[in-house]
Amino acid sequence: MKSKYADLKTNEDLNKIKEAAVEIKEGKIVLFPTETVYGIGANALDEKAVNKIFEAKGRASDNPLIVHICNLDMLNDLVQEVGEIEEKLINKFWPGPLTIIFNRKECIPNNVTAGLDTVGIRMPSNSFARKLIEFAGLPIAAPSANISGKPSGTKIEDIIDELDGKVDYILDAGMVDIGVESTVIRVVDNKVHILRPGKITVEDIQSLGIDVVIEKQIMDECKAEEKVMSPGMKYRHYAPNTKCLLVYSDDENKLVERINEEIKLEKNVLVLGRTNNLDKYKTDNKLDMGNSLEDISKNIFTLLRKVDKYNVDLVIIEGVKREGLGLAIMNRLIRACEHNYIEI
Repeated sequence: MKSKYADLKTNEDLNKIKEAAVEIKEGKIVLFPTETVYGIGANALDEKAVNKIFEAKGRASDNPLIVHICNLDMLNDLVQEVGEIEEKLINKFWPGPLTIIFNRKECIPNNVTAGLDTVGIRMPSNSFARKLIEFAGLPIAAPSANISGKPSGTKIEDIIDELDGKVDYILDAGMVDIGVESTVIRVVDNKVHILRPGKITVEDIQSLGIDVVIEKQIMDECKAEEKVMSPGMKYRHYAPNTKCLLVYSDDENKLVERINEEIKLEKNVLVLGRTNNLDKYKTDNKLDMGNSLEDISKNIFTLLRKVDKYNVDLVIIEGVKREGLGLAIMNRLIRACEHNYIEI
């Protein structure tokens, strides 16, 4: 059975969002846009509804979900307390792509939090997402819209084949604005610990006079037995079926030279590179990531979904500097390449 579908790209019909909100209230699941990626949402207070998300995605039950809200009253209903630093972050970055880990109240089911005493919460800046939450009158638990392990959905065309019929309603608002999931943070001893990097950067948080710690799991492999507070820290993520290699150097010439060396070692190679470098690669198979970090962020998941269609032996991906939004991009790419990474 096909999912109900509403095209909000050409007609911003609030009645369609109200219809989808009714589905949420009835314990069903809805595919909806945020500014980061598309999400699969359910009533965050309904354990049975939340289980449908895990079933639709094939998601492991020890991988916590993020709860989306539309106002601060909802936040106060869900968490035990909001500290001074969390307040400062909320005032600066909400609504927006920042998820904050709080100590939770008991109203949140264990399957939302993977049994943890904490919960990740954010207030999306996407107006359709906030309207959906407002019309439902409920917080919405939502991971990224994709089958677990695959690249996240940044436009409906990329994910409709794998999710149509697995969700009850699809809200299509076109391409998202950012393209990588939200920054996830936890405040410990007055310092902000970044658990997953995103559009809100280390530098953005430091500009508020707050000390920042980057957790090692951002670039390292997370052990199977480790409990994690944030999605995206554990398991195979964002990965195509084709073997991928990530290559980075601060020296542009060395980067291009090394990628061309790797191309010689394989018969059939696809390169994902920045616009300015594409002509330098000695292969016919190339995909343009864009030049700016914003372009790469927006394009990368769609490109990772395309690579399997090329039937190549190896995909080589240009890395970027781990500063600003570049940290989030490299976090996603190193997982897409399953830590197959060369730095020169």
